[in-house]
Amino acid sequence: MSAVRARDAEAVRDLLSRGADPDAVDTVDATGLPVLCVAVTAYDAQVAEALVEGAADPDRVLPDGTTPLGRAVDGGSPALFSAVLGKEPRLRLAEGARERLLALARDWYETGAVEELRRRTGASGPAATVRVQDGEYDWVDQVTLGGRVVRAGHGAILTALEWAFRVLTPVDELIARAVRQPDEEHVDWSTVCWILTERRSFETWSAVMAHRHSTDRAHRRFVVDYLRMRGFLDTGPYYEKKEGELLAAWAAEETDGEMLAKVLDAFTNRDHPDQEAIGLRHADHPDPRVRREVPHALCAGYLPRTPAARTALLTLIRDPDAEVQLRACTASMRDGDLLPEITQALLLLARAPDADVRGAATVALAGSPDRTPAVADALAASLGEENQFVRLEAAYGLALRDDPRTAEAIERVGPLGDGFEHDHRAYELSRWKWRKDNPADE
Repeated sequence: MSAVRARDAEAVRDLLSRGADPDAVDTVDATGLPVLCVAVTAYDAQVAEALVEGAADPDRVLPDGTTPLGRAVDGGSPALFSAVLGKEPRLRLAEGARERLLALARDWYETGAVEELRRRTGASGPAATVRVQDGEYDWVDQVTLGGRVVRAGHGAILTALEWAFRVLTPVDELIARAVRQPDEEHVDWSTVCWILTERRSFETWSAVMAHRHSTDRAHRRFVVDYLRMRGFLDTGPYYEKKEGELLAAWAAEETDGEMLAKVLDAFTNRDHPDQEAIGLRHADHPDPRVRREVPHALCAGYLPRTPAARTALLTLIRDPDAEVQLRACTASMRDGDLLPEITQALLLLARAPDADVRGAATVALAGSPDRTPAVADALAASLGEENQFVRLEAAYGLALRDDPRTAEAIERVGPLGDGFEHDHRAYELSRWKWRKDNPADE
């Protein structure tokens, strides 16, 4: 109970592995509820996941007739709901239980979090709404009214439940659900996008592609995001070819700068013979967001770089936009003919007023094949940065160069803490120290 209330998922897993009861009852406030409900109330997805994986029962009927899973649906957090849902719910739950959960999620979504809270609490007056992170990447509105708190992620929960129970909701309905909050990082959008990538049929793919010509810009943005996500999956050569052709045609036609940048981002994740030609067409685009995507098109690894591409890259390396410069430098880093210009640009960016730009330049310089003293000096200067990750990159770059300042650099990095056991930079620093301590074994 103490571990659950302390939100200590690691301790919960350890205690479960040593025989603790995953359905232990909360004795702190005498509610008689299992500890899983404590995690649900606290929106603690990590502890809830540990409990469910440790055999806590998400379908246990509670004194008020609800279940932990039903309470997770009520709570409106897709991250928490996913943790409590567990594995194979379609096989675990009877049809009646599945229908009740779907109806619960649909009622919340269609009524809206504020109005449903108002109905349940009888409270009048305005609701307090704040944006909160839900899961690792996404956000959702958290609503407080009448002393109760819910998150308005019921669209994502409904979408996930439908897929978990293999209810094939029409694609148009799902996309309408996604674009209701036209933000790629909103839970409804990201969940719909992911579920549609999981639905591998040609019918689903075609129905999504039909929105490519929608007059609603949000629908077109959704198609690009869907294709971008599919670009990270093994979808097979048929879809790879068709999607590459579709994106190539789209990149040639699109006139909106923001949309074109998104299209190019998705396009450059695929192999296509026209990548360089399309990159050259947009190399001098007035929108810097578009120019930021061009270097990846000009540096496709499977094609030899033409003189026209190299000339365009040189122009982009000198671009007035720092992000364009950085992307051009990193994309063409292994081009020996461009390396002197790349180094010069990165050295200037490493002294930029913006800390993020300096950090990105440091990362690029650390991995650069340029071994001149000027690069090593710039890396040494970056050891004074406040951001520990930037200092780590600088120390890593010095270690690769066997620079005599590496020992001091390691001290300047400071303790790294957990999570760096397999980090290539931390490994290189340890390897450098070992070589210095064991010269006879080299």
